[in-house]
Amino acid sequence: MNMPVEAQQTLTAILQSQRQAFQADPAPQYSQRVAQLQALKQALIAHQDKLTNALKQDYGHRSVDDSMISDIMPCINNINYSLKHLKKWMQPSRRHAGLLLAPAKIKVQYQPVGVVGIIVPWNFPVMLSVGPLITAIAAGNRAMLKLSEFTPQTNKALIAMLEEVFEQDSVAVIEGEADVAAAFSALPFDHLLFTGSTTVGRHVMRAAADNLTPVTLELGGKSPVIVAEDMPIATAVERLIYGKCLNAGQICVAPDYVLVPRGKTASFIAAYQAKFTSMYGQVANNDDYGAIINQRQFDRLQAVLQDAKDKGATVVAASNETQSAVHRKMPTQLISGVNDDMLVMQDEIFGPILPIIEYDGLAQAIEYVNQRPRPLALYIMSFDSGVQQQILNQTHSGGVCINDAIFHVAADDAPFGGIGPSGMGHYHGKEGFLTMSHAKTILQRGKLNTGKIVHPPYGNKLQQMLMKFFVR
Repeated sequence: MNMPVEAQQTLTAILQSQRQAFQADPAPQYSQRVAQLQALKQALIAHQDKLTNALKQDYGHRSVDDSMISDIMPCINNINYSLKHLKKWMQPSRRHAGLLLAPAKIKVQYQPVGVVGIIVPWNFPVMLSVGPLITAIAAGNRAMLKLSEFTPQTNKALIAMLEEVFEQDSVAVIEGEADVAAAFSALPFDHLLFTGSTTVGRHVMRAAADNLTPVTLELGGKSPVIVAEDMPIATAVERLIYGKCLNAGQICVAPDYVLVPRGKTASFIAAYQAKFTSMYGQVANNDDYGAIINQRQFDRLQAVLQDAKDKGATVVAASNETQSAVHRKMPTQLISGVNDDMLVMQDEIFGPILPIIEYDGLAQAIEYVNQRPRPLALYIMSFDSGVQQQILNQTHSGGVCINDAIFHVAADDAPFGGIGPSGMGHYHGKEGFLTMSHAKTILQRGKLNTGKIVHPPYGNKLQQMLMKFFVR
């Protein structure tokens, strides 16, 4: 897949322009960063209606409240948090030189890396473009954003907003199909952040490797819910259902499958249906429930459902209505009797389909999770502290919610990231600032130079004494 030479040249020219601007101002002052963040915040507030309306157009339908909760509000909270803590983050960190290096001073200076590339997915195109951008600005960098080709109206609104705040040599926005995304990921950025599927993440990392570009990969995977024996089924459903229904399940940390104690599948389905009906009723004409982003994704989900049915699974809808192919509205489809031969258990679902799997004993549930690739999130439904700790100790995942789902992503004061096939690296909060900064160690000596003690010729008595003192 090749893109026109002119387009490649344009990408390179923008990167060179940003790099030149960075070299002219390689250490933006605290006041500069604060001014940019404050201007971005005011732009988000001013453009919120345009952004939420654009999201609604791109999806066919998307709840304005969902967009405010999951796209606009997290960005504003992120800016507020960064403004509160940025001065402290920017301060050099004092370290101990130790007796061997004394007398000397050691500090770590957090320096902007330069130009950051950000590849944005279609599911939360505001939060997952502006969010990393906030981090890049806080760390003193410039940024190029590659937006998804599946959200053209949102892209238009984002571009209009960002052009009001930034010159292109500070923040540049790129649009285009997969060929542009491939060329973008191959640019020699100083850091590259990609949010998307594990499959595409592999291509991005491979392209970045040619330039030795450091990468942060925010991927996905099949995030499990473990419902323990002590947890009432209705309570478990109440705690996880919002995480599955927000954006119609098109979330990288959405519950992907549920493990329930043997014999509790029917009660789980009944509880889910009751709670879903109380939250949404009929989804076809419900403004609170979103649509599938496009026909391609809708057809993919239908194929996953049909494959499960063909291989013996039972599918029950969360509401007593047929799926709306016209409006691409799908109430949660609850699937029981699944096995690993089915597509629904092989790849991340990324939609309103929820497999239910029964287990015998907590050890079996943990083993089931551990036999599969490490997920981006894991959800524990239990009020038993012993059970909670056992699962935490014996499983690996990017993050965890106990008795809740997806809300850990909203924690500004904690890192977000995956592990293994679900990603690498972290951002959000201080960890994001550190990810997009170079931690430069600085050793400083005064007029007294003790380093000459270890100069050749070797073997004098002082050196022998030092060796005996430190090598013990």
